[in-house]
Amino acid sequence: MKPRIAIPLPTSTDPDYNLRSWAVYAEAIEKSGGHPVEMPLNASPRASADLINTCQAVLLPGSPADANPHKYGQEPVPESNPADAARENVDELLLQDAHNLHKPIFAICFGAQALNIWRGGTLVQHLAPMPVNHRAGRSVAIAHTAAIAPDSLLAAIVPPAEAPEQDGFLRLPVNSSHHQAIAIPGDGLRVSARCPQDAVIEAVEGGQAPGSTHFVFGVQWHPERSYEISSASRALFHRFVAEASAWTPRSIRTSVV
Repeated sequence: MKPRIAIPLPTSTDPDYNLRSWAVYAEAIEKSGGHPVEMPLNASPRASADLINTCQAVLLPGSPADANPHKYGQEPVPESNPADAARENVDELLLQDAHNLHKPIFAICFGAQALNIWRGGTLVQHLAPMPVNHRAGRSVAIAHTAAIAPDSLLAAIVPPAEAPEQDGFLRLPVNSSHHQAIAIPGDGLRVSARCPQDAVIEAVEGGQAPGSTHFVFGVQWHPERSYEISSASRALFHRFVAEASAWTPRSIRTSVV
């Protein structure tokens, strides 16, 4: 059977955005052999938990919102977009379940930032437009490159032909559509890629425990948008769905008799 991938709706405030955006993530999952499962943002915690329990992995998509900066100890800056409490609540339920049971996690753009905050990290609330315009948007197929650490999981996934080596790093062309980014990585998250022009973090990976095999992966760009034109984007989704297919529930032991 195809693995079921939980994907929350991107926003609780813009149905048109959801209609356009969620389908792109779902299509990438379907073409990679998975079954996308829409997570509503207005369900009760019990209904959300029941739906999460039917899924083998979690994909956290982008969003037009910005994460609540109070959750990482900061006041909002004037450039910040309003937070979306409903989306954040569902993301936190999904992250808690995935970490408890070691379900594979693939987090994209806002989703990667949510993952980082959940793990105790912080964000840069607003990136200056120079020297790189990280807000290039969906109309720009390649905004800049990501310099990938050669010993990372990301380096092992992307095809060498699309990410040639330069100065000791793999250089992958990526799109870009964000104005915030990871500042301090959360617990157990390793930085696996940066923008070479300004050192903005572009990808993180890793389970919380040292040596963990838990598949946890976050990228700041949008591989779902470049699925058709990028073998690296397809490779990321195929690897994620393969991890979901191989997932088995982690045994949980208790010391309580």
